[in-house]
Amino acid sequence: MSRPSDEALRHHEDVDPQVRCYRSHFSDRMEMRADPDTIATYLDQHQGWFRRCASPMEVEALDPQAYALTLGRYGNFGFEVEPTIGLRLLPRQAKTYAIETVTLPDQDSALSKLYDVDFQANLSLVDFPENTMEHDQTWVSWTLDLTVWIALPRVITMLPNGLVQSSGDHLLRQIVRQISRRLTWKVQEDFHATHALACPPRRRAAF
Repeated sequence: MSRPSDEALRHHEDVDPQVRCYRSHFSDRMEMRADPDTIATYLDQHQGWFRRCASPMEVEALDPQAYALTLGRYGNFGFEVEPTIGLRLLPRQAKTYAIETVTLPDQDSALSKLYDVDFQANLSLVDFPENTMEHDQTWVSWTLDLTVWIALPRVITMLPNGLVQSSGDHLLRQIVRQISRRLTWKVQEDFHATHALACPPRRRAAF
């Protein structure tokens, strides 16, 4: 596993007033109409579904388990950035999966001075053996701890701290809400389509 270099933006939070940190915790779940073993086999083969389901975000394979994912262009107060993060999908442990941040190879040094991301996610397969429905049902429950460090322009840091912090927190939540909902729906649709199963209706995000 790779670790951030000593030059990573996260190490400048306490010494540079232009570096702001935004932390959030998210959790949700998605319904899959199959047994846990079938879903686990599908999730294990992420070389297929990850690229399909992440579209239209750009995905580049870094190695058999890691990807570079470009999230799109986001910003606030007129300051915009198009973050690309490295994610490693760790091998399954029982019925649990983990996804973590990895350092991007040959990352543009100019971009690394603008933002830094720590992405730590877990997915668990929860079976419902007492289910009386005609089909099997499994919940894929997930949690995400996300920390983002951004080097803001000096003019923005002159605004009230509370406004800068609350606006950044709101933007981060909106980004995760948009991306997570899109990925959740696409994974559901892709799994059920590839297994010739009826897809559950879309449900509202929990955050």
